[in-house]
Amino acid sequence: MNLAALQAELRRTLPHARLVASDLPGVPELRLWLLDPDNLDQAFSSEETRRILEDPPYWGFCWGSGLALARWILDHPQEVRGKRVLDFGSGSGVVALACCLAGAQSTIACDLDPQARMACELNAGLNALPLAYAGDFFAQSEPVDLIVAADVLYDADNRFFLDRFVQRAGAVLLADSRVRDLQHPGYRRERVLEGRTWPDLGEPVEFRQVSLYRATSGA
Repeated sequence: MNLAALQAELRRTLPHARLVASDLPGVPELRLWLLDPDNLDQAFSSEETRRILEDPPYWGFCWGSGLALARWILDHPQEVRGKRVLDFGSGSGVVALACCLAGAQSTIACDLDPQARMACELNAGLNALPLAYAGDFFAQSEPVDLIVAADVLYDADNRFFLDRFVQRAGAVLLADSRVRDLQHPGYRRERVLEGRTWPDLGEPVEFRQVSLYRATSGA
């Protein structure tokens, strides 16, 4: 995958932005192509602001929940070792890459956004790790043992996926910084993790507290 092609897509939204190979706070095992922090220090025009709101380059950030879940997986490799994993709403691919590094048998980075899949492919290359890629979750027919997802509940309409996840895989790991007390059959909060979005968006401290939920099929 050509970095220049993804840079060109980014500049449709932010004409002066660029991606840089970035170290991740607390996860030194991985690097990602992310927005240059200098791009976030400038004042955006009204047109740039409109484009950011309409089509945000979310794959150019490593969001706090993804960073926290990636760290937790790397610290608990037995959770993914030897398993077939699907990372739903993969974004930058940080969680998928952590699963791969932790010894997953196979890892699918699944995201509807073709630019996110481009970012995942570039980040896989940057880390010399093998990923598979998918767009439509419902079009996937390969067996999956574990589904992982981070920050996918920002839209309440996405909650219907929670039941689909446990129908599709034997286990689910879900990390979210906005949903403090998920009340959904079969899901339980196991712990609270620390995470921060990178590049730093100056999020409130409360959004650096990431809830980790687990569900198992038939639970």
